[in-house]
Amino acid sequence: MYKISDFSEMTGLSKETLRYYAEVKLLEPAYIDPKNNYRYYDDGSFFLATLLMKLRGFGFTIQEMISVMEDESFVNLENLLLQKRNNIRKQIKELQNQIEEIEIFLQSGKDENK
Repeated sequence: MYKISDFSEMTGLSKETLRYYAEVKLLEPAYIDPKNNYRYYDDGSFFLATLLMKLRGFGFTIQEMISVMEDESFVNLENLLLQKRNNIRKQIKELQNQIEEIEIFLQSGKDENK
């Protein structure tokens, strides 16, 4: 079992984030000492924290992460990841179109100054 400070160091998640994740039932401590309310995490918690960090890095919202964690079989995880990938590809195309429009606009200004 790991104290919250040790677990925070291990995972890179701040203590505040860990408390928030527990509050929204995203990653609850494995044990809370009833005497002092200290939170303790275990190796299973480490796996889940690593998964949450990956999902956050992929741009998942808190609500999307909760959805993944509620589906303990992770059946929908692949579908969510594929959907996220498609959304990112769409955003990239939209941004590339914006870049092209900016370049055309800049070029038109140069052409007018000639």
